[in-house]
Amino acid sequence: MKILITGICGFVGSTLAVSLLEALPGIELFGIDSLIRPGSEENRRRLTNMGVKLIHGDIRCASDFEYLVAVDWVIDAAANPSVLAGVDGQTSSRQVVEHNLVGTINILEYCKRHRAGFILISTSRVYSIAELAKIKVAVCGDAFCLSQELYLALGLSAAGVSEAFSTTPPISLYGSSKLASEMLALEYGETFGFPVWINRCGLLSGASQFGRADQGIVSFWINRYLHRLSLRYIGFGGKGYQVRDCLHPQDLTRLIEKQLRNLSPTGTRVFNVGGGCNNMFSLAELSSWCAGRFGYHQVLESAEERNFDLPWLVMDSSTARDSWGWQPEIPLSAIWEEIASHAEANLNWLDISGAL
Repeated sequence: MKILITGICGFVGSTLAVSLLEALPGIELFGIDSLIRPGSEENRRRLTNMGVKLIHGDIRCASDFEYLVAVDWVIDAAANPSVLAGVDGQTSSRQVVEHNLVGTINILEYCKRHRAGFILISTSRVYSIAELAKIKVAVCGDAFCLSQELYLALGLSAAGVSEAFSTTPPISLYGSSKLASEMLALEYGETFGFPVWINRCGLLSGASQFGRADQGIVSFWINRYLHRLSLRYIGFGGKGYQVRDCLHPQDLTRLIEKQLRNLSPTGTRVFNVGGGCNNMFSLAELSSWCAGRFGYHQVLESAEERNFDLPWLVMDSSTARDSWGWQPEIPLSAIWEEIASHAEANLNWLDISGAL
């Protein structure tokens, strides 16, 4: 089996590559990456040494696909993954759309040409910000929890947000570009006869992630806490009670392995893939864990409110469980310990990843 991974030198792409090589002996793995993200060269060298055939190219450029060999599957892990992309002054709105939508179109044209299957790594941020903001929460210890007076919405339960939850805008430029990519992928697959799977991932975290404040928050937080650098709880009273769930990409790999073996998808093809309630946490809880691991470090409080911040977003992955027999296996504590050990072994990691 020949597999192409886009964005292969990023955290998710490189972790998937290593995991697939271990899980599927005999596969031939190709990757394309523009190498514009700080730290990408670290992964490029490691993957090359493992026998991955790497192409320095940009998925926004259609001509960069002209000389790629035909493969059986494409896993699209290339994206600008920040919910603040296009509005934070670091990237333009056009750049976000070019990365996350135009790039997908070029990949889909490649899949059409070679009848290659397509797996899109999408995001939990395709869900409506306005509707998520209506979820009623209470304070339970150092975290928000769903209120007993639960805001009843289609697609929301104690297990989290399901695929049935509203995707009505606003969902951010990042979210809308990924949602548009999902729709186009399904249309291309149906029209041109190649298999398509879409995985809406929760917060992906693990060692060697290039953490920044707007993406890779767990890695960013643990690395800065270790070095006693400034950290702030932003919004919701500045207490750090906002909650997300955490998933290791190796758990995502186990689902992708199953999808790679199914060439004739029918029925549901869009799946939430998250850590769920067993792997949910607040920033305040993460800080408490860091204090126990590294010693106490003060985190500042800021009442500043940001448009895209949410009090509680946990993924209900029961559809993936029912369809594939899949559920996350790597616990939150193991993910955090993996990141902490990597941070201690790579004291310059924030500099390498461009977070300083």
